Amino acid sequence: MLTKRSFRTAVAILTARDPALAALVARHGVPDFWAREQGFATLVLIVLEQQVSLASARAAYDRLERRVGDVAPSTVLTSSDEALRADGFSRQKARYVRALAAALEDGTLDLDVVASLPDEDARAALVALPGIGPWTAEVYLLSALRRPDTWPAGDIALQEATRRALGLDARPTSEELTAIGERWRPHRATAARLLWHLYLSAPGR
Repeated sequence: MLTKRSFRTAVAILTARDPALAALVARHGVPDFWAREQGFATLVLIVLEQQVSLASARAAYDRLERRVGDVAPSTVLTSSDEALRADGFSRQKARYVRALAAALEDGTLDLDVVASLPDEDARAALVALPGIGPWTAEVYLLSALRRPDTWPAGDIALQEATRRALGLDARPTSEELTAIGERWRPHRATAARLLWHLYLSAPGR
């Protein structure tokens, strides 16, 4: 599990061997180490973040939380479609979070077990559910499970930040970013955090 200490160690390793990341850190600094809580509520938020702005996703999540109090499988399953839509869930995302809640309620999925699995098995357990694709699984592994070598290659912000950091002519595709990320193994989650920091520090550039 990535910690503040191991994150700093990984930053030192990456910047010593990669001039592009060294230049990034020299210009924008090392971001604060952050993590999300493990569990259903975080996965709901990540589902909401799919293909929308983080602010929009957070607003929908906050409306849900204000309405139900505890964002838990039971409170989602007892929410009507109309209530979820009023919170800001699309019809599709309401279906996704209901499927996730149902899987947790009936024992099809156990997030404590997922947390104990190797990366590949944890990803497989998550993507078996409707609405949880590779991006959602990778972001959960990176931010909540704090796996040190996760790499959400489908993340647009990460693609754009990589383009800027490496001086590429075009934003890499998911497949291209997967290949690029190989140079940063086994510290790809730290590389992602550095690149996201670049994206947030210099928006629009």
